[in-house]
Amino acid sequence: MHLPRTATTFFPPVMEARRWLEGVEFPPERPLINVSQAAPVDPPPKLLRQVIAEAALNTPEAHLYGPVLGLPALREEVASQWCAAYEGEISASNVAITSGCNQAFCAAISTLCAEGDEVILPTPWYFNHKMWLDMVGVKTVPLPAGAELLPDPGQAEALITDRTRAISLVTPNNPGGVEYPADLVHAFFELARRRGIALIVDETYRDFDARPGAPHDLFKDPDWHDTLIQLYSFSKAYRLTGHRVGAMVAAPERLGEAEKFLDTVTICPNQLGQIAALWGMKNLGQWLAGERAEILDRRAAIHDNMPRLSAQGWQLLGCGAYFAYMQHPFDMPSDKLAQKLVAEAGILLLPGTMFQPANDPSGARQLRIAFANVNRAEIGDLFDRLEALRWPLAPAGVNA
Repeated sequence: MHLPRTATTFFPPVMEARRWLEGVEFPPERPLINVSQAAPVDPPPKLLRQVIAEAALNTPEAHLYGPVLGLPALREEVASQWCAAYEGEISASNVAITSGCNQAFCAAISTLCAEGDEVILPTPWYFNHKMWLDMVGVKTVPLPAGAELLPDPGQAEALITDRTRAISLVTPNNPGGVEYPADLVHAFFELARRRGIALIVDETYRDFDARPGAPHDLFKDPDWHDTLIQLYSFSKAYRLTGHRVGAMVAAPERLGEAEKFLDTVTICPNQLGQIAALWGMKNLGQWLAGERAEILDRRAAIHDNMPRLSAQGWQLLGCGAYFAYMQHPFDMPSDKLAQKLVAEAGILLLPGTMFQPANDPSGARQLRIAFANVNRAEIGDLFDRLEALRWPLAPAGVNA
């Protein structure tokens, strides 16, 4: 029996979790705390919305097809800012603008893989990456993260076969939140180069990295483009989620191949979104610094509140960017627990089973909390509710 491509993967996890809200009423004294999705829910700042509105009214070509690889001015700006940030050589010819970062990943895989090829993904993984690999017939090879949710290059090398085409990293990580150390990212780069495969580095959350300076040194290598494919999203930085603007930074030859995919799928990225992203890059640096400071404070709030849960057997496995990734202490799998939290605690979050292979038992003990849309006080309320749970605990010695 032959399955259609979409039948080879699971249903979108965020949409599945939203269905858990159907028919559930949340009393005024205990409103829903939604920590299920990382996308900002606030609109872009007013000045940026005005730029979009003015372009919609006064720039006729903004409503037409644009270049498949994106507006030249935006590609130039990305290249210029990346050169400064990473102290490397990046030109506009290395930059493609895509309809969101998810599409950048899809395009990258389309330039790398044939059906039956393999891509190594550290687990817990970003589920949309796994879904795309499923749907294009590429085998996902899980690389279980070790201590502090950091993947090991040595273990990755043992998984490489003659069908391996890439290793894909997300840093700061989704779902784990951890920021991969620069030397670890470099070790993966050297491994990929030595074995003749690509290293995909998804830096969707780079603007909220707690570390000063560049998070890695890969672009300093004059031949970085023979191995590295970097992905980026404007959605988180400038609250442009609905406008779908991302980027892929790679060798010009690879972008030429990606152009075939992009032209077939969307023809061109959203022009109003690109105009907004360009204006944001040029004018919202100080505003973005404030957004970063707020996210870092929310991250600190997770750490400040965590001792209350640690005393009850919870563990904080990773925290950073928009995410806290936890191990729960209860005697039930996380997919059942997550649904129970909706009705009995007014909390919507995602279970670890959505980020792990079906045969990996660790997912049943893990939960992801996306804290980008809850402030410090709301994080305190979240911990109050989790601390108040009195559910049966897992037997001693059961660990993720």
